[in-house]
Amino acid sequence: MKAAIPKSKLGASYWKLWSATAISNLGDGIAAVAYPWLASAVTRSPFLIALSVVVSRLPWLVFTLFAGVLTDRFNRKRIVVVMNIFNGLLTLVVAAFVYLERESLPSLNELTSITDLETNYSLYFVILITAFLFGLAEVLRDNTAQTMMPAVVQEKDLEKANGRMWSAESLTNSFIGPPLGSFIVSIAIFLPFFVDAVTFFIAAALIAVMKPTVKSFKPEDKSGKINFRAEIKEGFGWLWQHELLRPMAIILGLVNGIAALSGAIFILFAQEVLETTVFIFAVLGTAAAVGGILGGLLGPKVSAKIGRGRSLALALFTMPLMALFIGFSSLWYLVWIFVALETFTAVLWNVVTVSLRQSLIPSHLLGRVNSVYRFFAWGTIPIGTLLGGTLVSILQSGLGREMAFRSVYFTGAALGFALFLYAIRVLTEAKIEEARAAISHA
Repeated sequence: MKAAIPKSKLGASYWKLWSATAISNLGDGIAAVAYPWLASAVTRSPFLIALSVVVSRLPWLVFTLFAGVLTDRFNRKRIVVVMNIFNGLLTLVVAAFVYLERESLPSLNELTSITDLETNYSLYFVILITAFLFGLAEVLRDNTAQTMMPAVVQEKDLEKANGRMWSAESLTNSFIGPPLGSFIVSIAIFLPFFVDAVTFFIAAALIAVMKPTVKSFKPEDKSGKINFRAEIKEGFGWLWQHELLRPMAIILGLVNGIAALSGAIFILFAQEVLETTVFIFAVLGTAAAVGGILGGLLGPKVSAKIGRGRSLALALFTMPLMALFIGFSSLWYLVWIFVALETFTAVLWNVVTVSLRQSLIPSHLLGRVNSVYRFFAWGTIPIGTLLGGTLVSILQSGLGREMAFRSVYFTGAALGFALFLYAIRVLTEAKIEEARAAISHA
């Protein structure tokens, strides 16, 4: 009788990372309700709301490559800790400004009927400045955090570890955080920002006590002054020569850019077309949680059952299909279903592709190559966001605000289906297995 093969354990360090991620994402979920409603209470301009999102995402376009160099130069755990502390302090600044301006803001329940609110420019510029600073910290923190996983779990456990991490993120970010955020913001509009700050500090403390179990958090020692140009070139060159990761990065960039067309004005779409209150908007946010949790838990099983290539194709087809359905919808609970399905396949994509990157990219290049990948993947978001806000601003004069909002979903769906037809020819199961075989023989 054969002895049972013991299940691999992810270890204490992984669970500290998991806990830190869950807690910081709880804060993000609270902020996901607080920030859009704050912005919509400050201005009703689709362009200005989109611009605030553009500013927050602009660092992914201008700073990502430099962040990769820093990730491969310095202790990765220390970077994540410092960035969490910085974000916590910055959130306290936002909380203080919102508290001081609280009397000048309209009631949140009035926002479904207000379209000509005079912009509060003093608070709007605070949002812009802090959004950019948050973006800079997020780029460095998130890029570095993804390089930490191979230091705490074995390569064979990466998909399981990443899947559980995505489930935790979805549970706290989209299921628990938004309803909690709606409850807190209903008490006082400034209160969610203080709570969000605390979550950053707790996450920093948890990361600080982590210990590596597989490999060091510190990259191989490099002496001399940092040569950003040369080190970025090395990471860029490695990715560009890779037959799988290069098209994968470009395709993801196009997916994110297309999604950003409608993402920036979703708060106005929800308020004016779906007629959501603060609470219903939070409930709507739980759709992403349900889809994300199921995607994180079932993603590795789906990938094993139908293959990584078919999993990516499923995600790329489902996302524009759901965008099309949302564009035709006027009922928030239907949009809830569509968002849940869209998020399920988006997380399935992440489970497959993040694990592939972590296993295919050499450790000493992981930070830089990952940053180049994310430059392509996330750098399109500010561009798409600006285009979406501009498109709504132009079309609303001729079509009305409602049809202008719907038009960005229809445009995104058409572009997404076109991208799907291209992607299924380059992200095949054969090419994925060829890349995995090459690294195992290296």
